[in-house]
Amino acid sequence: MRILSGIQPSGKLHIGNYLGMIRPMVQAQAEGELFCFIADLHSLTSLFDGARMRENINDALADLIALGIDPDKSYVYVQSDVPEVTELTWYLNCVTPIALLQRCHSYKDKVARNIPASNGLFSYPVLMAADILMYSANVVPVGQDQKQHVEVTRDIAIKFNQIYGEILTIPEPRIKEELAVIPGTDGQKMSKSYGNTIDIFAPEKELKKTVMSIVTDSTPVEAPKNPEHSSVYLLYRLFAPHEKAQEMATRMYAGGYGYGDAKKELFSMLMEYFRPYREKREKLAADTGYLDEVRKKGAEKARGVGMQLLEKVRVAVGVRG
Repeated sequence: MRILSGIQPSGKLHIGNYLGMIRPMVQAQAEGELFCFIADLHSLTSLFDGARMRENINDALADLIALGIDPDKSYVYVQSDVPEVTELTWYLNCVTPIALLQRCHSYKDKVARNIPASNGLFSYPVLMAADILMYSANVVPVGQDQKQHVEVTRDIAIKFNQIYGEILTIPEPRIKEELAVIPGTDGQKMSKSYGNTIDIFAPEKELKKTVMSIVTDSTPVEAPKNPEHSSVYLLYRLFAPHEKAQEMATRMYAGGYGYGDAKKELFSMLMEYFRPYREKREKLAADTGYLDEVRKKGAEKARGVGMQLLEKVRVAVGVRG
């Protein structure tokens, strides 16, 4: 079984990214062949700073490896390092109905968030389809809100196969178990667009400052507090062992336990949970030669698989004999 997932290099990874995307990818390595890519071409629809893009790609590669994606076991690559994916995108574009793309809610949502309404943004689902179909992926883990992306890929693949024969593998979406909303520092859903994230690899002082800035209500220290209404507790229990989370909840209900104390415990828990990942991340950042080699080998491995499919497509459409 082939499982495919990607991450855009759009900024620093936060704990919401880890719980919702990275940790499930790490676990998927035990199930089959994992294709894990950095979707830099997709990021071009909203990131228009070349220097920052290059930095983000390198950071994302180091982050993924530090958090448990094994480049020796899995296919870890940068999307643009496999240029053939854009060739496949064109072949798919030529069979994709405009009406199918017009129904995609992601384009409308992003334009509503003031992302420029470019053709790249509009045809984004076709490039995503090429990402999936290039490697004959069987399973694509997505959240409920991203299910449409895989459905569009299936529609495009079916249309292509109706014209040219059974060449493309029809992927299945795997709807990730929905976590409770992960609160950000302001109590809203944690999101880069809200500027309320807790970055995994932030320096220790910066991380502590971020955690201590989490918005709380004005309940006095001595008064009882409902942990279910506290962002600090809701974040703490995502990483703490069950008994530790229960201890914090009990102290909150009893009173005499302030939010400041709870924030300090959350900070300590995050430091301890991510300590091995942070240590590995520091070593990776210092060994750019290793990261360059991982990127090179990852591209070679991914191209080796993708070219097998692309050659069949080239013959089918008639550009190769």
